[in-house]
Amino acid sequence: MTSPRLVPPSSLSAVRAIRHGRSTANLAFAEAERTGATGLPVSGIDRDVPLSRSGIDQARALGRWWSHLPPGHQPDLVVCSPYERAMRTWQEMARTAADVVDVETVVDERLRDREMGVYELYTPAALRARSPEEADRRERVGEWHYRPPGGEAMTDVAVRVGQFLTDLDRAAQGRSVLIVAHDAIVIALRHVLGGIGAVAPGRLPPVPNASVSTWENRGGRLALTSWGDTRHLTRPTAPTKETPHR
Repeated sequence: MTSPRLVPPSSLSAVRAIRHGRSTANLAFAEAERTGATGLPVSGIDRDVPLSRSGIDQARALGRWWSHLPPGHQPDLVVCSPYERAMRTWQEMARTAADVVDVETVVDERLRDREMGVYELYTPAALRARSPEEADRRERVGEWHYRPPGGEAMTDVAVRVGQFLTDLDRAAQGRSVLIVAHDAIVIALRHVLGGIGAVAPGRLPPVPNASVSTWENRGGRLALTSWGDTRHLTRPTAPTKETPHR
């Protein structure tokens, strides 16, 4: 038997959510997974992790995507995560698409990435090497419910995203909103906008870097119309030399 979902009404005309462009940490984590390295691949703190050079290229491609939206379909409000990689993504978008100069932009702390507590910037292999019991607990509990010491479960992220959406609906009635943030935020948006009774995902759906997910108002409710769209990134570009570290 399928549980019914109660999707609340929304005054927003549309919500688009972008995951930031590829960061130096994304590159370092991918390289650590490829090699099986168990060290910490990134130094510093999560909120300061910058975009990689290819991430900047992706952000500029998003700016071109913005410029090619049909008249009347461009967002008139941008809400951004306070983290460096998200803010830089929006900055590069705005520089590339000259017609976003007058778009209202705000930064909201509730759109920060999922906090991993004492295991901030740990790869799964690094966690396994340093705390095998905690790695076992993470696998046993599942990613949606796993809360690292001092950090957040995805359930916690969904709570703050839900509060953000409630306030946004009141403060930006009738507006088309672009959110520039992180994969955890986009996943939480999908869950919250699924309505009361939405089933928590057994496995977190992938959200590619620089992808666009869209919800459009259909009959007074926001409905998911595209997920993780990256078609704007497929245009041929000159290769960019990368380094898997900050």
